[in-house]
Amino acid sequence: MTCLVITNCTFSQPKTEESVNKVSSRTILFIHGAFVNYQCWDEWKSFFEKNGYTTVVPPWPHKNATAVELRNRQPDSKVASIRLQQLVDYYDSIAKGLPEKPILVGHSIGGLIVQLLLQRDCGAAGVLIHSLPPKGAATNFTMLRSAKKALGFFTSTKKSYLMSFKKWQFAFTNGMSLDQQKVAYEKFAVPETKLGLRDAIKKVAKINFKKSHAPILFIAGSIDHSTPASVNKSNFKKYKKHDVNSVTDLKEFEGRNHFVLGQPSWKEDASYVLSWLNLRRSENYGATN
Repeated sequence: MTCLVITNCTFSQPKTEESVNKVSSRTILFIHGAFVNYQCWDEWKSFFEKNGYTTVVPPWPHKNATAVELRNRQPDSKVASIRLQQLVDYYDSIAKGLPEKPILVGHSIGGLIVQLLLQRDCGAAGVLIHSLPPKGAATNFTMLRSAKKALGFFTSTKKSYLMSFKKWQFAFTNGMSLDQQKVAYEKFAVPETKLGLRDAIKKVAKINFKKSHAPILFIAGSIDHSTPASVNKSNFKKYKKHDVNSVTDLKEFEGRNHFVLGQPSWKEDASYVLSWLNLRRSENYGATN
């Protein structure tokens, strides 16, 4: 296995036919994660549209509203009823209704949804940003601490769960100033489904790592409490171990928490993803460097 380096970004060079791992799509389907609304992608959407992409940013079912509106509905029985299988089917339908097979970009549980969609061959490529691991992948204590209340064991699943600001500080915005944390909470924090989150540890969230797949890029953050870098690396290594012919790459950024999409450094992360996609599009990707 050789390595190709572009503008300080290092990507794996697979031994495979160029056409298998080349990405020609100019459409991006963004999939948001839990505890935030779809507007978390606003700056990413503008960035990629300015760089020639068509973007689609659908909210989850029952979450097509501002964060304030969704918090005012708490507890929300409709949000509480959302299941992982429902979300995968929902985004599957959206992806298949687009003019071309899209590039799938997901954050947190949205990253897990991307994995499950790629398993169905619904995407031209997948970018998993601080992704929730599939069933059977490694977790750690910090991740379990972040997720304990959200899973809501021994509480009613008919009621949605709204993360407190104190919990938000630990699970999402650690390392940021108090003012930044407050602004982020007011703008993006929303109630969430306990059932949908629990599904991530069930059979519905299982990945066949031996199956060939479209190119995948994992993005991890060094200070993420909710999906630590070690968890993303474990997920990444399962692909590398079982499928050497498909492209699977990993980049860890220093100082990134789970609110990575809205941190001041978001453009650096988005630019890296753009560079990776440009590399995947390049006619010279298959050449030895």
